[in-house]
Amino acid sequence: MSETQSVTQARPASGATQETPHVRINVEQASYAYSARKQAAPLFTLEATTFQACEREFVAILGPNASGKSTLLRMIAGSIAPLSGRVELDGFKTSQLEARTRAQRIALVQQESPLVFPIRAGDYVLQGRHPHGRSLWFERDEDFSIAEGALAQVGAEHLRDRWMHEISGGEKQRVVLARALAQQPLVLLLDEPTLHLDIGAQVELLCRLRRLADEHRYTVIEVTHDLGLAAEFADQIVLLHRGKCLRVGPPAAVYQRELLEQVFEVPLEIAAGPTGRPRVIVRGRREEN
Repeated sequence: MSETQSVTQARPASGATQETPHVRINVEQASYAYSARKQAAPLFTLEATTFQACEREFVAILGPNASGKSTLLRMIAGSIAPLSGRVELDGFKTSQLEARTRAQRIALVQQESPLVFPIRAGDYVLQGRHPHGRSLWFERDEDFSIAEGALAQVGAEHLRDRWMHEISGGEKQRVVLARALAQQPLVLLLDEPTLHLDIGAQVELLCRLRRLADEHRYTVIEVTHDLGLAAEFADQIVLLHRGKCLRVGPPAAVYQRELLEQVFEVPLEIAAGPTGRPRVIVRGRREEN
């Protein structure tokens, strides 16, 4: 059995008897609009969106470019406040949390993580402890221990003394994730974390995220446009298109051929895989002779 199969098959079957999960993130009729200037017509609007994400749950915000995925992620992170509706973490509006408190509870992994200056991986991960420091901050033994544990969680202990600019893309993404884990958050937000990775590194990263959610009670919310990987790893899909939330639910409920063809503008086939999760096949556009 492959690592991917063992991770996805370990999830409880739909309808299985289990304790009621704790709702961690509540997005209720939340909307947002960008304008070039005040009083101008909006350039982009994310219409009212509603979904919930529980602890131990992996949610994929799915859609093509310019769908509103990153806008929705920023509202969940609390960096922007919804124009209407609400976005809450454990009952508190994320945009109204004090910045330090928000950083202790929500870790955001951006699409790009530029390096301002040369730094070793271990020191980079240690930066994740800043939200827990004092006003005059010096690392404590506890901080070093937590950073070391975060590296171990992503299988990157051997990278501790390596320079960040000298490691591969897949290795760097593991270290970036370790820095987020060093914040000891409740929620992990990731903006297209597999964008620049080869397929092996993509699967490895998502397997780790799936295990972290299961074992450490994280709520993981990932922005992606990858239909196949979202279907394989996510518990819940939030499907966006041109600023509208079209559907929310488990992959098998969201992955309807006509709907996905409309959204992604490519001919598709949807089939049930061996674990019951949908498999997506892209059909070629070439004319048959």
